[in-house]
Amino acid sequence: MNDKAPVIELKNVYRSFKQGTQNLQVLRGVELEIEKGEIVALVGPSGSGKSTMLQIAGLLEKPTKGDIYLDGQNCSKLGDTMRTLLRRDYLGFVYQYHNLLADFDAVENVMIPQLIAGVKTKEAEERAKWLLKKMGLDKRFKHRPAEMSGGEQQRVAIARALANAPKLLLADEPTGNLDPKTSETVFAALLAVVKETGLSALIATHNFELADRMDRKVKLDGGKLIDMRAEKFVSDRNFY
Repeated sequence: MNDKAPVIELKNVYRSFKQGTQNLQVLRGVELEIEKGEIVALVGPSGSGKSTMLQIAGLLEKPTKGDIYLDGQNCSKLGDTMRTLLRRDYLGFVYQYHNLLADFDAVENVMIPQLIAGVKTKEAEERAKWLLKKMGLDKRFKHRPAEMSGGEQQRVAIARALANAPKLLLADEPTGNLDPKTSETVFAALLAVVKETGLSALIATHNFELADRMDRKVKLDGGKLIDMRAEKFVSDRNFY
């Protein structure tokens, strides 16, 4: 892959869905580049297509039209096997709900993606513990999800997303289910570990205070993606 290329590029991306006899246009020519180490906030009203855009960026679904490049490689026409391998090795995902495996403790939940990728058990365990410590969970190694708070579970989910050292983290409302205080704790830990590891990230959020702390903000509105450096962000805080 090309080290000089952006980590991800979306070029002229459209996505439409059939709704009865009508075609619902969700994305209309979206253009986005994220550089190495850049953290980008994705904002927009509910139903504006943020989750759809993340799904496409994460190679989980294909656009109706347009191209997705990872490190300069066009992934739009790749088959399912190659897309799966790229998701495993290149991308990390964090969702609003943690989706941890209930029968496994925190360390095991973070080890599993590594073991699937072929990492040796000892190495996977060491990295899992290192990531969990970075997320402030060094006293929760042996706790299963039911034994942890919501904020702790989400921090384990973030550690799991980083388990295979992805180049790009995609997060869809990662603190959306948490109270404000817990949300702040989780987001601070997320931001710190992303910056320390040099990751790039695209993070969808309704929380404008969190969005303000990222490197820049883009907004989905009417299917178009607006770079908010070109307008006054302070004057537009109605993301809902």
